[in-house]
Amino acid sequence: MNPLQRTLIEKAGHDNGFEHVLPEVGQHVALASARHPAQVVVTCVEDGFAVAIQSGSATLAQELSRTFPKAATATHRFVLQTESELALWLRRAAALSQALPNQAVTAFEQQVQAELSAMPAPTAQNTEVLRMVRQRVGQQAYRQAMLNYWGGTCAVTGLALPQALRASHAKPWVECSTDTERLDVYNGFLLSANLDALFDNFLISFTDEGVLLMAEQIDHCEREKLGLSDLMRLRWVAAQHLPYLRFHRERYFA
Repeated sequence: MNPLQRTLIEKAGHDNGFEHVLPEVGQHVALASARHPAQVVVTCVEDGFAVAIQSGSATLAQELSRTFPKAATATHRFVLQTESELALWLRRAAALSQALPNQAVTAFEQQVQAELSAMPAPTAQNTEVLRMVRQRVGQQAYRQAMLNYWGGTCAVTGLALPQALRASHAKPWVECSTDTERLDVYNGFLLSANLDALFDNFLISFTDEGVLLMAEQIDHCEREKLGLSDLMRLRWVAAQHLPYLRFHRERYFA
């Protein structure tokens, strides 16, 4: 790896969510970030750039393989042919690393503590204030995690207008037993506003394969007005979605 190649890789990392360059490791560039736990090692190869995931969420490689199926060559290893592909991969890896389980919870706890520390002690210690702060910050954290996970687009239609997207829970917020459940990106989907309203009220659901289910209360005329179709389905379903989906379908069929 020559100095120019090293500089290009370091810049790609800095511009796309990996702002830290770790100590040199031979003919590799090791990249990390203070904003998420993922660390990757980039090597120049004949076909472009080989990237190996050194640490991060257990499902990071699985999720990256959805976006870059042709680049995945082995477990936790990808080959990107151009600098632009490398930049896209790093950006997606950084976004996913901030969204996948545990990281959202960590960021949530830090934000809650930051907001409480800015309040007068009597107010911050009030049980109702604490509940409201945790709910508001948690819902913001969940929405951001869902935007990161789904790449800012609806999980069904691909709509990319943030103002019209909602972070939908499959297992409702108030019924989750822990913050880990509430903030789990697998506990729901990023949906357009009309789909979110139907999903939230158990008027639609999805099979384990992602196929849309529609309640009988939504007649043919209403389906047309809502833009619903028997052909609609989730863009993908991860294994981690399934327990939450089954919970949602039980309510839907009930």
